[in-house]
Amino acid sequence: MSVIQGAPRGVIPGHLLKGQKALVTGANSGIGKATAIGLGRAGADVVVNYVAGRGEAEQVVEEISGFGVRAMAYEADVSQEDQVVAMIERMVQEFGTIDILVANAGLQRDAPFTEMTTAQWQKVLDVNLTGQFLCAREATKEFLRRGVVPEVSHAAGKIICMSSVHQLIPWAGHVNYAASKGGVQMMMETLAQELAPHRIRVNAIAPGAIRTPINRSAWDTPDAEKDLLQLIPYRRVGDPEDIAHAVVGLASDLMDYVVGTTLYVDGGMTLFPGFATGG
Repeated sequence: MSVIQGAPRGVIPGHLLKGQKALVTGANSGIGKATAIGLGRAGADVVVNYVAGRGEAEQVVEEISGFGVRAMAYEADVSQEDQVVAMIERMVQEFGTIDILVANAGLQRDAPFTEMTTAQWQKVLDVNLTGQFLCAREATKEFLRRGVVPEVSHAAGKIICMSSVHQLIPWAGHVNYAASKGGVQMMMETLAQELAPHRIRVNAIAPGAIRTPINRSAWDTPDAEKDLLQLIPYRRVGDPEDIAHAVVGLASDLMDYVVGTTLYVDGGMTLFPGFATGG
């Protein structure tokens, strides 16, 4: 079977999110970068959050500004409550409000279970789970204060939690990461249940294997990529733009009736391809 790489991508309409204000955490590289650029291309003003790498964040801002929208970089550690509060306050001061939160910031600290330290465990939970909680909480306060503005969006606010196929698929050697993403799923669904009556839509996207720096060793050699493709029925590794397109669609009014759902963007990885020939 031939492997298709570099498959063409659709073009994001420049009016889909016109006038909306978006915050993307961890947006100076990888999925966050592509998502921030995709939101800007769709017409949103974007805050590019980062915790390190200001130069890269400023480059993302420059690219987004080229679409004729506003963008700014903001340094904040999403695991730190005071920094998250200050970031949302600054965004509201500069942009007037927030309509879309993409809680993307995440990291890995891998180790076999018996060798994993409490510091490795806690760091991943602090960023991947608590960080999303803090950002969602502060964004929701602004959504509730402002309410629905019909000419901007049918919803008072949109929260998109970046999860992973590993909220469903166990991952030996990565217990902290898998646990954090399992927590993201239940947090998202609980928030969706609680906030839907306020016209706040909470959903998640669960990427599969995507070409980003966090998992470079899994795809950057022919042998590694060949092994990885055995886990992907669609037989290609995803690109950050695949996730960006999903975020833009989910954040738009085209998906206004989608609430509390995880969208798996994984080329079929969660279909458990090992069972394709039997079981």
